[in-house]
Amino acid sequence: MSDTHNFEFEDGFTEKPQPQPLRLPLPKVDVLLHCGDLTQCGGSSSFKKAVKMLGAIDAELKLVIAGNHDLELDEEYWTNNLDEGDEPEDHIRATNVVKGHLAADAGVKYLDEGTYDFTLKNGARFTIYASPYSPAFLNWAFAYEHTQDRFNEAHQVADGVESIAKHSIPSFPNVDIVMTHGPPKGILDHCQQGIAGCGNLLQALRRARPRIHCFGHIHEGNGMKVVDWDSQENGPFDLNDTREHDSQGQSEFENMYPRPTHFPLVYGKQSLMVNAAIMNGENEASNAPWLIYLELPSAAS
Repeated sequence: MSDTHNFEFEDGFTEKPQPQPLRLPLPKVDVLLHCGDLTQCGGSSSFKKAVKMLGAIDAELKLVIAGNHDLELDEEYWTNNLDEGDEPEDHIRATNVVKGHLAADAGVKYLDEGTYDFTLKNGARFTIYASPYSPAFLNWAFAYEHTQDRFNEAHQVADGVESIAKHSIPSFPNVDIVMTHGPPKGILDHCQQGIAGCGNLLQALRRARPRIHCFGHIHEGNGMKVVDWDSQENGPFDLNDTREHDSQGQSEFENMYPRPTHFPLVYGKQSLMVNAAIMNGENEASNAPWLIYLELPSAAS
């Protein structure tokens, strides 16, 4: 899931003619991924509500990143954009919520940008890359310019692009899951402004070829597609290319929630792409989460 924006589970009976699809009880899962925008505009109380909401979900592992709306979690942004009544210490307070005892009690593990390894109780293991950053839009947090590449090293970037990567995405076969807040360019990234995804991220995914890439940010893009990398264009991404890429080696799937979606991937040749935004384009919680069955390697292998 992603982009819950202050969402809270409804208590008891609802008279709504069409109850929101994200409601209790949720199916028990091994791993819950939340791809950012826990809140609408940050705030410690909003982060506490988000942690409480995630705590109500039954999952062995709950991995969470921030998004551009989770203002205080971006220390550099918060320091440089203090409004009247804001305090520099608000960053520490917000971080303590998502990394402190409240998060621990809720089973939430907040991930800063980087690569992590996990092993589940059933013996499955996976490597996940996480990043809360997305291309700059207005004045929100965790932003980078379109000519800056956070995901590729200097020798991997496109022409006219500067690598600012502190934690680049590992190349195939060294990452199973990629979790970012923003989408790659041309994949589940269409909004009123056009195509809003990141070409540099797409370039990194081409060499990483993860089993699954989960993201959100663009509410209108909610959905799942399978990308066949052998059908994708090779070579560096052209910053001036404004074509829509989602006709190139992609197949779209319907959300079967609360039943799981299962696609037998050819690892290294195909990747699941999931825009898991719960909010729609009208900021209504009308989208169901994605429940996906994913085959992972065994820790014993």
